[in-house]
Amino acid sequence: MSLKIHRIPAFRDNYFWLFHQDGASGATVVDPGDAEPVLRALATLGLQLDAILATHHHPDHIGGIPALSNLGQIPVYGPYSNKIPFVTHPLADGDRVEFGGLVFQVIAVPGHTLDHLAYYMSTDIDRPVVFCGDTLFAGGCGRLFEGTPQQMLESLKKIASLDSRTLIYCAHEYTQANLEFASVVEPGNTALTQRRRQVDLLRANGTPTIPTDLATELKTNPFLRCNLPEVIRSAKLRDGSTNFDASEANVFRVIRSWKDKFQPGSRPP
Repeated sequence: MSLKIHRIPAFRDNYFWLFHQDGASGATVVDPGDAEPVLRALATLGLQLDAILATHHHPDHIGGIPALSNLGQIPVYGPYSNKIPFVTHPLADGDRVEFGGLVFQVIAVPGHTLDHLAYYMSTDIDRPVVFCGDTLFAGGCGRLFEGTPQQMLESLKKIASLDSRTLIYCAHEYTQANLEFASVVEPGNTALTQRRRQVDLLRANGTPTIPTDLATELKTNPFLRCNLPEVIRSAKLRDGSTNFDASEANVFRVIRSWKDKFQPGSRPP
């Protein structure tokens, strides 16, 4: 089975994702925060919209759903949440859902929001894929608007446990800024240094950095590396506590809070 995934840039740094089986005329769109870019992509690609998939309730992920769903009573799949009132097919952790013969596993990943879901497909395709919204980014992770550090860490661990070949389709082009922060947290990581150079070249040419893959994230994303000595050491220095709690959950809490306040050009603590 051949899965086709099309990137739809929107707003300043969002990506919506349009996917379908190769040769099929019907497609599903993920997190359409605006209808117009989706409509243009459908027209350009000669596709019709068969379904809409939402990862969570933030406006830049669902803003285009009402207009798109009115095209022809298009079904809307997403979290069981009163914050997305137009969901027609509510989903929860462990569900399986099919779009045009493509079967996805639903994974609950609370943290960025409490209702956040990810969608994972691993069978009958060359490489597994996951649409993870604002949970895991290339080189980073989402802010904690609703969930706790422990919840977000557990959600990231769920994604980290997937096949390492998995392609990560997140919703924002944040990679360059994320890797700058990662390099401050883990300056001795040579894989991270090399990746940062590659990403800088890509962005200088206007080339997207998404999708990334899980193997790369496991080597270079500090939020997936909270049990490693250099990340722990940086978190301890940042925290300044004499009796620092080096548990993964606390290390994650410290570096996530640090990232919230991070300014480009900052140096290690």
